[in-house]
Amino acid sequence: MLYVCLASYGQKSNNVVLGAERTDMYFPILKNKRIAVFSNHAGMVGDKHLVDILLENKLDVVAIFSPEHGFRGDADAGEHVSSSVDPQTGVPILSLYDGKSGKPSDESMRKFDILVVDIQDVGLRYYTYYASMVRLMDACAEYNRKVLILDRPNPNGHYVDGPILDMKYKSGVGWLPIPIVHGMTLGELGMMVNGERWLPGSRVCDLTVIPCDNYTHQTLYRLPVPPSPNLPNMTSIYLYPSICFFEATPVSLGRGTSVPFQVYGHPNMKGYDYSFTPRSVPGAKNPPQLDRLCYGVDLSQMSDEDAWKRGVDLSFVIDAYNNLNLDDHFFRPFFELLVGTDYVRKMIQAGNSAEEIRAMWQEDVEKFKVQRRPYLLYEE
Repeated sequence: MLYVCLASYGQKSNNVVLGAERTDMYFPILKNKRIAVFSNHAGMVGDKHLVDILLENKLDVVAIFSPEHGFRGDADAGEHVSSSVDPQTGVPILSLYDGKSGKPSDESMRKFDILVVDIQDVGLRYYTYYASMVRLMDACAEYNRKVLILDRPNPNGHYVDGPILDMKYKSGVGWLPIPIVHGMTLGELGMMVNGERWLPGSRVCDLTVIPCDNYTHQTLYRLPVPPSPNLPNMTSIYLYPSICFFEATPVSLGRGTSVPFQVYGHPNMKGYDYSFTPRSVPGAKNPPQLDRLCYGVDLSQMSDEDAWKRGVDLSFVIDAYNNLNLDDHFFRPFFELLVGTDYVRKMIQAGNSAEEIRAMWQEDVEKFKVQRRPYLLYEE
């Protein structure tokens, strides 16, 4: 049996029924099919992994596609993960992060008839699981394979925020013309990819979504399992839309500590009493500012409500930018890939406030809310 450590995320605060739990709706679709599964350690249904459930019910799982961080969810961000065989089940694991194209090979595509997607997303444009799903959808459209998404709630699904990606900045951390926080589940996003003809060559994938039950976009869903190594709790997930920008700066966001995405600091930041030292740990083997004492800000005690209400808040990045006084050496080109547009860096350097910059993307937010409406499966 597959094993996963359930973290102290707290219990679900509602009675949401996951798509994967609604077996009566999708077992008939999978019968007599060769099945590939796109999932990772968080693809749990209660205390069992989806792969185990499928195998116990004599369904023919022939392959597992694994995303960033690997099938077990313990690899570093962006780390190359080799393909392997799952020791508990003997099912081949085909890594989408093996340093190649991110798209499955011809040999892989010929192994299966239907792809089952069951992965926990957190609803941000730069969180890479959705991009892997879209590349798989493209391959399935090309090879005439069916795709079945077993939907899961989006813990940041209650709002939309941030600029729509300027596609000249398309990358592995920005794959679709959507805002930073898109407020959709993967099932809804998959339907939008088809409906907006976002696959190359305007291809359309043969897609079925098994929706969650008892879920709306105002449901504050607490994840039962950490979706990746450096999002260990709900505070980190709610602050992720604001803190991730430090990835494109010299500032540590707490990788290599017990509070990643909940602190920020740098050895040369002045005027702060709080300090931390990033260490090499599983999931963050070589974090920024490794083994250096950093001074900065601790957000880890912030209430969940205060954290999720911030949305995409640039005030933290602006604070560090002004404190360090590094001018052009603060932002790396990666910043534009994360933020998705070229005006944000310029406005920060010009001294604009977080509120003034946020006002610039409000039109994008309203435009996207209208554009996505036909694809929503759940009440706003």
